[in-house]
Amino acid sequence: MKKTLAACLLLAGCGNLDHVGRAPEFSPIDSSNERAAMYSALPESSDPTTATSASSLWTAQRSSLLGDHRAGHRGDILTVVVEINDQATLKDSSGRTRKASSTAGIPQLLGIPQILDAGVLPGGATSSSLVSANTSSTFSGTGNISRNEKVTLRLAATIVEELPNGVLRIEGMQQVLVNDEMRDLLVSGYIRPDDISRQNEVAYDKIANAQISYGGRGMISDIQSPGWGQQITDQIMPF
Repeated sequence: MKKTLAACLLLAGCGNLDHVGRAPEFSPIDSSNERAAMYSALPESSDPTTATSASSLWTAQRSSLLGDHRAGHRGDILTVVVEINDQATLKDSSGRTRKASSTAGIPQLLGIPQILDAGVLPGGATSSSLVSANTSSTFSGTGNISRNEKVTLRLAATIVEELPNGVLRIEGMQQVLVNDEMRDLLVSGYIRPDDISRQNEVAYDKIANAQISYGGRGMISDIQSPGWGQQITDQIMPF
């Protein structure tokens, strides 16, 4: 049992050793939704909505000067502009004070209080003040949260699905490898065709159910992350 546990811990610790001495590899794109959408998209000439006279100088095709160059169909590419500049400051202060006093006695009850006062009660206690209690509590709390986030990014995304109501589902991925450090940028969500500008761009705040991820992996990221032993200890320690 002890040998099995030691072997499991050893394998867990060696899980990240497969990329030691090597730069992170790019994610494969052969099985991505973007590639599938591009390969299944119909060419423009087969779209009946763009059929125009071949002899006309002004056509509705995208290659024309007056054509609509915006993405609108499965497999088309557009630019997603991410400009996040969020600032938030929250302050909270609360205080509570409570005082209570209670006194109970029996001045008259068939002569019993006089009998008790005559010598039954100890040390000067009287029946007129048998119980006396005082309580006091004070609480004060203060909280302060300050946040400032700014992210500016641009990346190309692909329309991977056209929904029946005309809404478009987009997905985009960008990977940059610099000095053995991979930077991954992912975006996905739903957009309306009307929100795509004439420059074939869409702002991130126009994307419904937006999922935007910007992170990294590599030697620097591994060093900045706590080891697996530290993570396990943080989870199981009660203090």
